[in-house]
Amino acid sequence: MAQNKLKLKVEALTNVVQKLIKEVQMNASLAQGTLTAFQLHIGEEEWNKVVKQLQDREQKQNDKQEKKLEL
Repeated sequence: MAQNKLKLKVEALTNVVQKLIKEVQMNASLAQGTLTAFQLHIGEEEWNKVVKQLQDREQKQNDKQEKKLEL
């Protein structure tokens, strides 16, 4: 009897995890589509500027973290 309850709980958890994985995949697809639409909307040149700015910000944050670690 206890094994049956355990099996049912494992199956229920498996279903929940599968649904969560599908939801994460849908969110990733939505995010990718949104980025693609934004890229098409602003054009390649402006997109490259935005990407460069984001890379610069990330580099600055990484530099700050490295300095904190050195202290």
